[in-house]
Amino acid sequence: MIEVEGLRKVYGDRVAVDGISFRVEPGQVFGLLGPNGAGKTTTISCLSGLIRATSGAVRLNGIDVAADPKRAKANLGVVPQELAMYPEISARENLAFWGGVQGLDRGELSTKIPRMLERVGLADRAKEPVKNFSGGMKRRLNLAIGLIHDPKVVLMDEPTVGVDPQSRVHILDLIRDRAKAGTSIVYTTHYMDEAEGLCDPFLILDQGKVIANGGLEELLEQAGNVIERASIPQPSLERLFIHLTGKDLRE
Repeated sequence: MIEVEGLRKVYGDRVAVDGISFRVEPGQVFGLLGPNGAGKTTTISCLSGLIRATSGAVRLNGIDVAADPKRAKANLGVVPQELAMYPEISARENLAFWGGVQGLDRGELSTKIPRMLERVGLADRAKEPVKNFSGGMKRRLNLAIGLIHDPKVVLMDEPTVGVDPQSRVHILDLIRDRAKAGTSIVYTTHYMDEAEGLCDPFLILDQGKVIANGGLEELLEQAGNVIERASIPQPSLERLFIHLTGKDLRE
């Protein structure tokens, strides 16, 4: 569903993404991990067509994003790290606007909006201006906006950053449900425990380069070997990440 081949993005003398390749199959939650400045957001921006890659290819559902962006983006939903909504209008009105932008007609919106609001736990606040929402509620609405048109591919850039526990549960449960329904998801996060429980496979970037790529069991086996040599118990994705990048995202 998502194919990335030799993706490279250069800004002047700086190489933000250096020839990365990966595939995401239907129903996979693909963990795109790395410290700040690793190239994650640049990769997401190239996948979404927001910026053009210097070289390489990105295909969504077999459609080249650079060659036919309109058709490629018809398959796409985006949940950005920065909230994308209008605070002066209600949650229902935000979903109606963004759903309309994605081509949904009034009949489809009348069915999909109540279901989505119920799913993200905002049904009782549907008519309230978004400016009155807590940070976690806005995050849930941000997710709903990205999913309202039932896209086949979803790009999520740190969708749970700074949220309360209740909102995190809503968001993660919805992501799992979408994956079970066959949606392909690229997911970035700084929460390694969250990634380990949600994603498989993974690609870990540092300074624009791939430093690890594979399924969870494969990476944890690598972690076990590394940690055993260091006499540290309990292999985990977080420990492997620290070993590979030299950075602890909790700090």
